[in-house]
Amino acid sequence: MKKTLIYSILAATVLSVSSCEQKEYLNPSSASETQIITDVYGLISLANGLQYRYSVGGAGVVYSMISANGLTTKELLVLNAGNTDLDLLGKGSGNVQGNNAVLSNIWAQSHLTKSSADLILKNIDVAADPALKSGLLAYASIFRALSLGALGEFWQQAPIGTATNIAFNTREEVLKEAVKTLEAAAISIAATAPSTDFTSRVVNSVDMPNTIQALIARYSLMLGDYDKALAAANKVDLTKKSAFNFDDVSQNPVFFSSFGNRNVTEPISTALGLPDALKPETGDKRVNFYTQTAVPAKNLGTGFFTSNTAQIPVYLPGEITLIKAEVLARKGTLDAAITELDKVRTKTTDVWGIGAGLPAYSGAVDATGVLTEIYRNRCIELFMSGLKLDDNRRFGRPAAERNRDWYPYPTNERQNNTSTPADPAN
Repeated sequence: MKKTLIYSILAATVLSVSSCEQKEYLNPSSASETQIITDVYGLISLANGLQYRYSVGGAGVVYSMISANGLTTKELLVLNAGNTDLDLLGKGSGNVQGNNAVLSNIWAQSHLTKSSADLILKNIDVAADPALKSGLLAYASIFRALSLGALGEFWQQAPIGTATNIAFNTREEVLKEAVKTLEAAAISIAATAPSTDFTSRVVNSVDMPNTIQALIARYSLMLGDYDKALAAANKVDLTKKSAFNFDDVSQNPVFFSSFGNRNVTEPISTALGLPDALKPETGDKRVNFYTQTAVPAKNLGTGFFTSNTAQIPVYLPGEITLIKAEVLARKGTLDAAITELDKVRTKTTDVWGIGAGLPAYSGAVDATGVLTEIYRNRCIELFMSGLKLDDNRRFGRPAAERNRDWYPYPTNERQNNTSTPADPAN
């Protein structure tokens, strides 16, 4: 028999070993455990697969999340209605059904990434070296949290564990699990820094200490845990980059699938899809960062999607500063909130080359005015980050600014799990 083991590793390599005559394809999170989890370098190979599964390809979470979010919140438009699932997301409401492939990809790839991360964390004691162990734990925890965060942003409920007909958890429970995972990782790498034996063997573009705190801040904000969000945001070094890396084999999925030769979607306008009352101010440098009008025949989109090899940030410095601003505003400390807001409005650049170059905020110094300005700057600063739908709901924006509130549960899940809840009305 010839047995072929498909591992979720960086290049999606297919490993073959000789035996008899039959082919058997094994899930990397189940039957191939004996070949992967009994050796620390097997776990490292599995860790390398986390970023690949999450970020690479049109079926990956990064592409699907950015596209779905952008079409639902009117950041993007579909250039070719033949791309049916994207077109239906752009139409929204009842046009979005459980059989939508883009939504199915977010759901399935998030769960698969989380399952691989769970496998690493379950068998972490295989790593005898504490410095290698802490690296594995932190890396797996980041992708586990990102996967849970994607589920918690778009669906009202999702399973946290894995089992036949597993019960669904509330969105709040899913996001709390993400934060809990990250907090454990923060403790681990604070106690023992990851070794070069680990960092030299993985796709080392994710700044683990800063990403952990950035994601704690992001998901705590979504949960309304303002003290935790602020504390974590204050720990992020805004001079450090953390990114998903791509190359000519594993391409930047938004450029390759949408903005490049395929021209599938593009920004809806240089107003970035914002209503007139919130559209970017004249001279806002971020508009020219994210869009172009110099070549009318070319896709309008630029930003982090300009080539197959362009990096996509895991988080942006501006997100962290605006988390601080929002938390302070919601806690009633408006002067301090404006100080943080102005750090974004007036900056000329940052580590990613994003700057607004605007004057300091001069609007109403009340909660409504300041929070509205924070929301506007999140929409501009974090354009096509995949975060706007949660922002739109959290800030209580008019329903007309989005075409759905939540997504229906994928048909495949419903067909295989009798615990799947009823779909939301919208």
